[in-house]
Amino acid sequence: MSAAEHEAITSSEYIKHHLTNLTYGQLPDGTWGFAHNGAEAAQMGFWAINVDTMGWSLFLGLVFFLIFRSVAKKVTSDAPTGLQNVVEAAVEFVDSNVKSMFPYKNTMIAPLALTILVWVFFMNAMDLIAIDLLPEIAKLVGVSLGADPHAVFFKVVPSTDPNITLGMAFVVFILILWFSITQKGLLGFLKELTLHPFSSSNPIVQTLFIPVNLVLELPGLIAKPVSLGLRLFGNLYAGEIIFILIAIMIGANLVLGFFGISLQIIWALFHILIIALQAFIFMVLTIVYMSMAYQTEEQH
Repeated sequence: MSAAEHEAITSSEYIKHHLTNLTYGQLPDGTWGFAHNGAEAAQMGFWAINVDTMGWSLFLGLVFFLIFRSVAKKVTSDAPTGLQNVVEAAVEFVDSNVKSMFPYKNTMIAPLALTILVWVFFMNAMDLIAIDLLPEIAKLVGVSLGADPHAVFFKVVPSTDPNITLGMAFVVFILILWFSITQKGLLGFLKELTLHPFSSSNPIVQTLFIPVNLVLELPGLIAKPVSLGLRLFGNLYAGEIIFILIAIMIGANLVLGFFGISLQIIWALFHILIIALQAFIFMVLTIVYMSMAYQTEEQH
């Protein structure tokens, strides 16, 4: 279902098709299979899986692993290749950010930050591929297997799926809780939630402040992973919609098509900055949250 075919369908149907995931789960009749539309996918419930999102996420994670592993095995100081220079630049960039924002000892933080930066960048960069290219290939494969062409959905940008962005943010949240408790102790972590921001030397007054402090601090703690995941999702989702709207413009007529092609080039160049910035922000906030998890009561 390409942009050129949007005359046969409405623009809203074209947009909806591009924003619907290829979802596998339990169908209303009790059998398991792929959803034929967004409403059917929503009815599948918690155990449904967005196959396209998961597949591209794992594939891009594997690409990241293989590239960095290959460079690490062939690293040389004599005449480094261009790829080695890029990888070394990324590693040094992450290392400098971790050292400046995380003044503690933890050998996991730098690899975690590097993984987030590169993996999120790779997922975001899928937005730069022609909007109809991979979905059209998926449609041809689906039709060859006997599927309805209008029911072959295929989203190629994992970070436009909140399941991925919030899933990554949830992992960061678990690490925040883990390091907060291991570094401060369970009692220290609970004190952090219940004895700030209001405190008193009077035990009775301080006891009265506990529920107030908990109400103020707990939403802030929960907001960290939510804002982390939704920020990435919102920016990439909006960018994807703009690409889809430009594709509709290109398929409308000659005048709008010429304008749409020019607009697409401009937006793609600008979007390169967005995808890099969003990966960087996700990495930086993760480092900052890890640093905050290490901060003791005296450092607040």
